[in-house]
Amino acid sequence: MDITTCALKPDRIPDAKMTERFDCHYCKETLFGKKYILKEESPYCIKCYESLYSNTCEECKKPIGCDCKDLSYKDRHWHETCFHCFQCKNSLVDKPFAAKEEHLLCTECYSNEYSSKCNECKKTIMPGLGGTKYISFEERQWHNDCFNCKKCSLSLVGRGFLTERDDILCPECGKDI
Repeated sequence: MDITTCALKPDRIPDAKMTERFDCHYCKETLFGKKYILKEESPYCIKCYESLYSNTCEECKKPIGCDCKDLSYKDRHWHETCFHCFQCKNSLVDKPFAAKEEHLLCTECYSNEYSSKCNECKKTIMPGLGGTKYISFEERQWHNDCFNCKKCSLSLVGRGFLTERDDILCPECGKDI
């Protein structure tokens, strides 16, 4: 969308359809000396264009004017200042985010709320590409660094292990169970 200011004298506008005036296609007010927008080759004053064609912000429910960035996700639109995390309210402009139940969340809030937690340290296991490497066993997950024998602290990544209640043990420490 290009906003243009009409600087030509009405009798010099190079369009055979316009002989004396250059008017808004909708309200018919003159556009001479005013900013306007062409939509499908028809000129509109800013006010008419915004009322007819502007998207409505999901957050504040106000029209997104020509002087604002219109940020969109899945046919929903936001002003740049209204595009923020549902929980922490931090801006999501130029940042990765996730959607859950129609709400947009920054990756940190999404992970804290919905991601798996390590069975040992209880911290979030970050999902997705570039996320944390982890071990999963019987509905439990561990960060690779936390997947250690409960008795001797030997790393069990890539090794056999035994379980005793909620504990994981190396075969050596678990031979007595």
